[in-house]
Amino acid sequence: MTVGDEVVGAIAEPGLLVLLGITATDSSEQVTVMARKLHELRVLREEQSCASTGAPLLVVSQFTLYGDTRKGRRPSWTAAARPEVAEPLVDAVVAQLRARGARVATGRFGAMMAVESVNDGPFTVLVEV
Repeated sequence: MTVGDEVVGAIAEPGLLVLLGITATDSSEQVTVMARKLHELRVLREEQSCASTGAPLLVVSQFTLYGDTRKGRRPSWTAAARPEVAEPLVDAVVAQLRARGARVATGRFGAMMAVESVNDGPFTVLVEV
């Protein structure tokens, strides 16, 4: 993941790319549950998890996940949390993952990031708590 010409986060082995969206109704109550779920979710090869294999996670804050396109031609972002609410919650999820022993790389909150991914499978899961 790069911002401009600078690599700000990367994992060099198979793991999880987590696009983490925070909604306007999310709170610190979801942080521990989300970190546990991401770390223990058995979606890697042979039904393994990052917790069981030590696989790394690359966590990218992604408010655009909550773009509502049901009306008009432009997404509405009203479901996404404001930056001053979202950033501390994203940081808290990352801190909880690290407290669990997970290896975590991150992007830069609010930056225009170029994210490169090799989707193995392909396999993509929406995780909500």
